[in-house]
Formats: sequence, structure tokens, C-alpha cells
Amino acid sequence: QITFGSIFLGKVPVHEEVHRCAGQIYGYKGCIRDFQVNHKELFIIDEALEGRNVENCNVPICDYRPCHNGGTCISDEENWYCECPKLYTGKLCQFATCDENPCGNGATCFPKSRRDVVCLCPYGRSGILCSDAINITQPSFSGTDVFGYTSFLAYSTIPNITFYYEFRLKFQLANYHSALQDNLIFFTGQKGQGLNGDDFLELGLRNGRVVYSYNLGSGTATIISKPLDLTLNVHVIHLGRNLQKGWLKVDDQKNKTVTSSGRLVGLNVFSQFYLGGYREYTPELLPKGPRFKNGFQGCIFDVQVRTSLNQGFKSPGTPEGHPNSGRSVGQCKDSPCSLIKCRNGGKCIETGSTVYCECLTGWKGAFCTETVSVCEPEHDPPHLCQQGSTCVPLPNGYTCHCPLGTTGTYCEQG
Repeated sequence: QITFGSIFLGKVPVHEEVHRCAGQIYGYKGCIRDFQVNHKELFIIDEALEGRNVENCNVPICDYRPCHNGGTCISDEENWYCECPKLYTGKLCQFATCDENPCGNGATCFPKSRRDVVCLCPYGRSGILCSDAINITQPSFSGTDVFGYTSFLAYSTIPNITFYYEFRLKFQLANYHSALQDNLIFFTGQKGQGLNGDDFLELGLRNGRVVYSYNLGSGTATIISKPLDLTLNVHVIHLGRNLQKGWLKVDDQKNKTVTSSGRLVGLNVFSQFYLGGYREYTPELLPKGPRFKNGFQGCIFDVQVRTSLNQGFKSPGTPEGHPNSGRSVGQCKDSPCSLIKCRNGGKCIETGSTVYCECLTGWKGAFCTETVSVCEPEHDPPHLCQQGSTCVPLPNGYTCHCPLGTTGTYCEQG
């Protein structure tokens, strides 16, 4: 046990004879704060008996960029805090909602709020946590969801389509105006990313017409159909290419043809065959030119291909008809919301096989059964504790625990 007569911070006051005996003594240069002896906190300025050449500390903490995940560091003379982007929390914005991923079976976890997630289900799975197995015979695609992802199926590379191919497929449109505007039906490309100048093959809808495009490496060839007859429940497409010449037939419309420019005659694509959408976060990497901004909305079925006139038509995939992967693809005419009951006024939202509850203000959780605490960011109205302080819920409201150097009901005073 040591007993102190006085405690000195920074530099001990000494006499000249001490300098001569011990050499020059240098004082501490920097900042000292939160000084504690045993279990007692000493207030450095208020409890000091005397001092010299001491001024308020201003550490440029934001120069060290302490905030994670795109957080913005904000500081004044005494305090600093991280202003976090949506979906991140913590002193340093270091916590994301999906850090503890509850989604099963390889689902894509997407943070719906600071507390709740949505599980974007892989092919063959459905439910809140993608735990339910579903049998898909006629895939249903939901387009681009509110989180920016498209539903899609990905099949193995279709072999031997270099010089000749024919595709046949049927589709049924969702009853949305957007289903006709700018939607991808299928795509395959040279490097799988549709970069400008690569060979590619794609089919989609734009302004109510079917658009078929391919590039053999020397320019894009495009065929655009007449407007679709929307009185038809199911639409039928037959398209193909032999060397540079391509053709497209839609429903009962006349066959239309095109010839690609340049001398190149082979389509060199090595990526997977994507149906209904694309694996990326929005299909931003699809080819320039006839680029499609959204995934397909509706059902696509009876997709078949052949690469020679002497062959029969087959379904894509290895084994035949089986995709390698997929996301948010449901069974046509089935509704996953029929199995989900959201509570407290929540609304069931479905995008293909992905399903979640959209809760009313004041409620949270997978089924909207949990109340939002007054101290949580989602609470309406938000608490008034200033940045850097801690909001603590009480039975009738809340209180703010202030950091060192602040006071007031909401820690608003220095």
C-alpha cells in the first residue's frame, strides 16, 4: 500500500538543485482524461489545487478515421461520435444486422432495419428463414425487389451454341405495368459480366415488345417484335441463329430476321445461362446497348434449346432441367404468404419464394410481434439523447446517460 501526499499530472514542480543533480526533467506533452484512482474518478480540472500551462485538449480523433462501414466521424472540442449509415450501429458503426445471420440453407441475408433481416431464399426454398422446401415446376420470378436484388435461375453453360442454336420458351406476365417496361428474360455472356465488346446472347421485354440481341464480337444484332397481344394469357417465343443470321417469332406474329455486322460468325459464351434475372446486386453488369434494368416479372416455363437441326430440344442444365443456383424464385400461382400470418397490422410481402412481414410503426420482429423500444433508432418519435450519450429505457419514458464533460436532460450542455 502506498500513501500519496499529492498527485501530480504532467510534470512535478522541482527546485533548481534537483535539475543540477538529476538532469533536465521533461513534462508530459499531450492529453489526459478520465483519471481514476482505485475506484474513484478524479475530475482533473475541477479538483486540481493548482496548475500551470494547461489548456483544453482538442484531439483531432476524426483524423484517424475511426468509423467503420462508411460512418462519418463528427467532433467538437471535447467529444466525437460516428454518424452511422443505415443498417449499421455501434460506437464505431461496427455492427451490421446480418452479422448474426439467422437465414438458413445458403439464403442471402439482407438487413431490413437495424434489428430485423429479410432472407432472400435460394432455389427450392421458401419461408421467413428459407427453411421450407418447395417443388418448382414452373418458376415464378418477382423482378427487382425493394432491396435491389433480382430473382433468377442460373444453369450450367449451354454447350455447342457457337454456330447454331434454337430456343423455345413460354411465359406468363405478372399483372403489373412494370412487367412490360424493361425486363430481362435470359442472358449468357463471354465472361459472365456482359462487359462492352464481349460476345453475348440476351432476350428481354421493353415497352411491351420482345427484344432479342446477340453480339458475335463485331457488333450487336437486335430484333424487336411487334407489341405483345395482352389478351393472351401465355406467350410463346421461338428464336435462333445460324452463323450471322438470327430470327425471332413471337406468338402468332410473323417471323423477323437480322444479320450481324462484320465477318465474325461464332458466338463465344462461357458463363452460366441466367433465366429471369442476374446474380449480381441488380444486373448492372449486363451489356451496354440493349441493357435491361430489371428482372422478369411473372412465370417462365418449358424452356428448351437445341444446337443442331439434327438434335431434339432439351431443357438447359446439368442434369437436364436442373439449375445450379437461384434466388427468390417461387412456384407459379403459389403464394408463400398463404402460410404466413403477420401480427399487429403487419403486411405480408412476397417476392418469388422470399417472404417477410412489413410491420406498422412501433412493431418489429419476423412476425411483427415485438414492440420497438423508445431507445431504438426505429422508434417514432426518436429519443432526444445527444450523440455520444446512452439512451436507457424506463417504465415511463427514458433517461440519457451522459459521457464525461456533458450534462443536461439530454446531455446537450457542455
